[in-house]
Amino acid sequence: MVDDGTGSDAAVPRKRSDARRNQEALLDAAAAAFIAAGVHVPVRDIATRAGVGVGTIYRHFPTRADLIVAVYHHQIEACAAAGPRLLASAGTPHAALAGWIDLFVDFLVTKHGLAEALRSDDATFGKLHAHFLDRLLPVCAHLLAAAAAAGEIRPDVGALELMRGVGNLCIGDNSDPRYDARRMVGFLVAGLRLPAVP
Repeated sequence: MVDDGTGSDAAVPRKRSDARRNQEALLDAAAAAFIAAGVHVPVRDIATRAGVGVGTIYRHFPTRADLIVAVYHHQIEACAAAGPRLLASAGTPHAALAGWIDLFVDFLVTKHGLAEALRSDDATFGKLHAHFLDRLLPVCAHLLAAAAAAGEIRPDVGALELMRGVGNLCIGDNSDPRYDARRMVGFLVAGLRLPAVP
């Protein structure tokens, strides 16, 4: 018997692919809702954004903690994947580093309520910070090394200290309209550059 590609074998990978896309769309909708209204946004608002029923969200994520963790993981993975992509497409390693730091700032300043959730006693959140460091520190280190090897930045900047510095500059960004974290981080990234050799 010849497989014409219309049988169940072809349908299974497509279904998995569709399910993965649907789950990513749901996570993107949840992230947008968290940005707009914090992590305590009603589930029905997330469902409306995603164009699905509330039951669909609960089927994938039985508790709010499960949803928060999934969104956080999803965004960490997106930030991690952006590093190599920027390095391949940006004009210089420093431009790639600056672009990635810009995404990292987006990641940090849009986490309304996440810090509070991470400080809770819910065991679901226990490994999130370690995962954050495990995935993003190597990406930042690789971008720093590439920019240092190109002679664009000073070679003695560590990934952890840079990420902590950026994180500290992002604290309070949402609480005072007179403070622009992105502008301050821009000064920090520009300050990494070595002076041009005449």
